[in-house]
Amino acid sequence: MTEVRRILSIDGGGIKGVFPAAFLATLEDAIGDHVANYFDLIVGTSTGGIIALGLGLGLSATEILGFYQKYGPEIFRQWTLLSKLRHMVFAKYSDVALREALEGTFGDLRLGDSNRRLVIPSLNLDTGEAYLYKTAHHPRLERDYKESAVTVALATSAAPTYFPTHQANGGLAFVDGGLWANNPTAVAVIEAVATLGWEPKALQVLSLGCSSAPVAVGWERWLPLGQLYWASKAASLFMAGQSSSSLGIARLFVGDENLTRISPAMQLGRFTMDGVGGMEVLRGLGEVEARRELPKLRQVFLAEAASEFIPCAPLSMKIA
Repeated sequence: MTEVRRILSIDGGGIKGVFPAAFLATLEDAIGDHVANYFDLIVGTSTGGIIALGLGLGLSATEILGFYQKYGPEIFRQWTLLSKLRHMVFAKYSDVALREALEGTFGDLRLGDSNRRLVIPSLNLDTGEAYLYKTAHHPRLERDYKESAVTVALATSAAPTYFPTHQANGGLAFVDGGLWANNPTAVAVIEAVATLGWEPKALQVLSLGCSSAPVAVGWERWLPLGQLYWASKAASLFMAGQSSSSLGIARLFVGDENLTRISPAMQLGRFTMDGVGGMEVLRGLGEVEARRELPKLRQVFLAEAASEFIPCAPLSMKIA
C-alpha cells in the first residue's frame, strides 16, 4: 500500500500571515502537539515562508503567532505624510526591523536545522529566474541547507515597494517569492512528485491562504483604459490569477478530493499586507476557521505523526 504523504502550503500576504499562524496555533491547542510533526513537506512564500521556517525549526504555531503580535507593529510602523511621499520613489519600509525580528527569533539557525522538509520560493532579480530554497531532502540538494534561516526569510519576503531587495552573499539580489508563487501549492505538489517521487494520488494537501477578496473591476472593464488605471489593479489581478492557476495545477496532480484550501473571502480592502490594525480580527478569524475545519483536518491530516525526516546532508556532517 502506498504511503500517504501530507503537505502544508502557506501563501504570502504580509501581516495577514496572522491568519494562518492563528489557524495553526488553534489546531495545536486542540491536538496538544506541534502541527509541523504531522506534515512530510512544508512550503511557504513570503510571510508564509517565515511561518514555514518557524515550524520546521521547532517553533510552535503559538510562538510564530507571537512573532507577528510582538514585531508586526514595528516592522510595519505607521508613517507620516512625508514618508508617504517618499514611498513614491523608495521602498515603503526599511528591512531593519524585520531583520532584527528574524535574528531575535531564528538566531544562528540554518535552513538545514529544520526537522521537516522545507521549500521556500524567492526570485533572483539579477537573472529573473525563480529560486527555491530547499532543505537537503534529495541527494542533489547540496547547498541551500547551509543558508541561515534569516537569509532565507529575508529573501522570500522582500516584497517590491514594501521592502528593499535582499542582497545575498555574492552580491545577488533577491525579491519576494510572491512575484511568481504567492500561492505555492503547485510548487509544493510538483516538489513532492518530481523531486521526492511521491505518488500524486497518495498526497493530502492543506493549502492555507491569508484571506482573499474579489478583484474590483466593474463597469470600467468595458473601457479602453491605460496604465494609470490598470497599474492600481495589476497586483490584485496577478495574485488572483496566480492562486487560481496554482490550485488548478495541484488539483490535476492530486485530485480535487485530496486538496483542502482554506482562505476565507473577505470584503475588498478589509485587510492589507501592512494593515497592523487588522491583526486581532485576523487572529480571531484564524481561530474560528480552525474550529470549523478541525473535524475534517483531524481525520485527514492530524490522525498520526509524519515519518521522521532524515536529511541527505546533515549540517553536522558538512559544516565544521
